[in-house]
Amino acid sequence: MSAPIKHYLQFADFTADEYAYLFARAALIKRKFKAYEKHHTLSDRTLAMIFEKASTRTRVSFEAGMYQLGGSVVHLTSEGSQLGRSEPIEDTARVISRMTDVVMIRTFEQARIERFAEFSRVPVINGLTNEYHPCQILADLFTYIEHRGSIQGKTVAWIGDGNNMANTWAQAAALLGFELRVSTPRGYEVDSQLAALDSGAPASKGWQNFANPLDACTGADLVTTDVWTSMGYEAENEARKKAFADWCVDADMMAAARPDALFMHCLPAHRGEEVTAEVIDGPQSVVWDEAENRMHVQKALMEYLLRGRMD
Repeated sequence: MSAPIKHYLQFADFTADEYAYLFARAALIKRKFKAYEKHHTLSDRTLAMIFEKASTRTRVSFEAGMYQLGGSVVHLTSEGSQLGRSEPIEDTARVISRMTDVVMIRTFEQARIERFAEFSRVPVINGLTNEYHPCQILADLFTYIEHRGSIQGKTVAWIGDGNNMANTWAQAAALLGFELRVSTPRGYEVDSQLAALDSGAPASKGWQNFANPLDACTGADLVTTDVWTSMGYEAENEARKKAFADWCVDADMMAAARPDALFMHCLPAHRGEEVTAEVIDGPQSVVWDEAENRMHVQKALMEYLLRGRMD
């Protein structure tokens, strides 16, 4: 009998040991990429990318990454496929997974990608849902390790919305042994069940809540944020701008963090809203390395899902 299919639908799907392997593998893959060495471990394999939400970094990183691994890519959107004509996602999963080797989906509700995975014959990767963004946190952690070494025992400050990024950071903190400090406006807190390693139970206190974002940043090794209004919440934009006015990561917050603290943002960024230009374009910012690293960690991820651990 074949081994069960392994999906990557949220950060909690992998163990700390698996992440250690992925970070080491991504470092190797990145070194080879920079040295112009071929790394065609997924030759003749095909990635299907399904976009129900707009994308820049997710599309480019997955598409370029799969080609660099020697494979090919099929790009689908709701408008350009039968999903836009209300074909059941279960039927789409049955068909696409018979023709391709791995599927990446960027969509709305987590339940939608879970339904697809249930009926898929190949691994499914979460490229973003309303609830989780595991590939982005995978890249963020790899970027921190690349610049500062192990993140175990370190302190990460999340400033802003209790969104899919915050949920995923909370899972990562519990799995990998670092402290997460979360500061959100009242009414925009992290959902403890979504952030739990086991979605059926409330999260253990792998993180602390801070009413004052400056307090959350004090002594932090990494300060990170996201836009105040995520895709799908545009109707709330004006209300959110008012609620989040004091949650703009600025020079004072970075000064409160450790002198060697890094700043990250998953992009796109709105300078003057969730972060000042002085911070995101400043010397502590590693957002461009962070963006590039999406490609390298996702190459390691796809390789692992299709071929397991490799020497």
